[in-house]
Amino acid sequence: MFYVGIDLGTSAVKLLLMDEDGGILNVVSREYPLYFPKTGWSEQNPVDWYEKSMEGLDALLDGFDRTQVAGISFGGQMHGLVILDEKDEVIRPAILWNDGRTAEECEYLNNVIGKDKISDYTANIAFAGFTAPKLLWLKKHEPEQFARISKIMLPKDYLAYRLSGVHCTDVSDASGMLLFDVKKRDWSDEMLALCDVKREQLAKIYESSEVVGTLRPEVAEKLGLTDKVKIIAGAGDNAAAAVGTGTVGGGMCNISLGTSGTVFISSNEFCVDACNALHSFAHADGKYHLMGCMLSAASCNKWWMDEILKTKEYAEEQKNITGLGENEVFFLPYLMGERSPHNDPDARGTFIGLSMNTTREEMTQAVLEGVAFALKDSLEVAASLGIELSKTKICGGGAKSPLWRKILANVLNLTLEVPVNEEGPAMGGAMLAAVGCGAFSSVEEAAEKLVKISEVVEPEADLVAKYQHKYELFKEIYPACKPLFAIFSRNS
Repeated sequence: MFYVGIDLGTSAVKLLLMDEDGGILNVVSREYPLYFPKTGWSEQNPVDWYEKSMEGLDALLDGFDRTQVAGISFGGQMHGLVILDEKDEVIRPAILWNDGRTAEECEYLNNVIGKDKISDYTANIAFAGFTAPKLLWLKKHEPEQFARISKIMLPKDYLAYRLSGVHCTDVSDASGMLLFDVKKRDWSDEMLALCDVKREQLAKIYESSEVVGTLRPEVAEKLGLTDKVKIIAGAGDNAAAAVGTGTVGGGMCNISLGTSGTVFISSNEFCVDACNALHSFAHADGKYHLMGCMLSAASCNKWWMDEILKTKEYAEEQKNITGLGENEVFFLPYLMGERSPHNDPDARGTFIGLSMNTTREEMTQAVLEGVAFALKDSLEVAASLGIELSKTKICGGGAKSPLWRKILANVLNLTLEVPVNEEGPAMGGAMLAAVGCGAFSSVEEAAEKLVKISEVVEPEADLVAKYQHKYELFKEIYPACKPLFAIFSRNS
């Protein structure tokens, strides 16, 4: 049998076809527009997600026996606010995870209601990208749209609805809404009251590998599939990527170097750090995880290459970079504000240390190193909780760079394990589909049998020492710049 994983990303949807042995039979992707109506805003049209996914599914299955497709599941960009009216029509463009418009709403939740209360209700505090602050923003600024809401959904769940007709979500994705009691794995009545949301406006909650329904007959007919194809709940992109890299069970780590960057640490037990610098979410394996998320990771390098250097030759730009651990140029990778650990939507990208001797290569190197240093910030919080790690899996587009992998291994002082299949959330989605269809008894069993390692990158003691010194300098930059970021934000 075949299993389809759909990774609903920020710039494109990636679709993966997997067989029962974990073999990847085909991968296709389809891009869709991303809109920035105002500085710090980020939106997409959910209908684009569905149309491009349908187009991608047809291309994915071209030449294959479509009767062998048993299940479809998802990994998807988290936190996005999708609102439907009573006819299940999209009311307005989705407000995405990297949208920074909700500073006032986060201030209200964290400092008027209080971080302690919000954390008690949800295991997390308000971040600008989370869904609950977006609802408060909508209620204040677009009350007529707020009044029309019949269903509140997340991006991948809108796609699941279009395929199955079921308003569903999973525990991992719901954890990032700030409407969900992570410990109880249920909606938080206190947060619903604060946001003026009714339970019936929210989707039914499933575990990530649970079947939510089957393919709508009209969709099945359009794709040449049977209407017996199971739709499995899926997971938020980071939890799905963790499944795809085998980061399940206690004490495992995965770093995802995609548009955003994450440090994902799986845990058998529920836990919260005292400052809520890391997100505490439910995991797709039925347990929990801690996650640090930076809003701009591989997208920093894409911005630097595409917009500033005006080149698509990423590898060419990196090949002459030498002197690792010795660069005098630093880069703050906060192009869209930042979440973990600073929770500052006003933060911005910053170069420091430039001189008349600074080269193109040094600035490129600074971008790669800045992302690595920012990921280390989250690992430092984990270390403060007594979590000791010696290795991590790594996935995402940025992980394809040998240079970036070497920088990360030495900045983080961790052994990096590169899975054979680097498809991240799409692979995780396909694995969840297989579990939901009964091919494996659990997510852990699927990970154990399907995930293999292709390459290991070890840290080098001398480079680790050099990068530790540079990291200590890096940590001084954001606190020094923070007052300026606030001033610039007020005047923008």
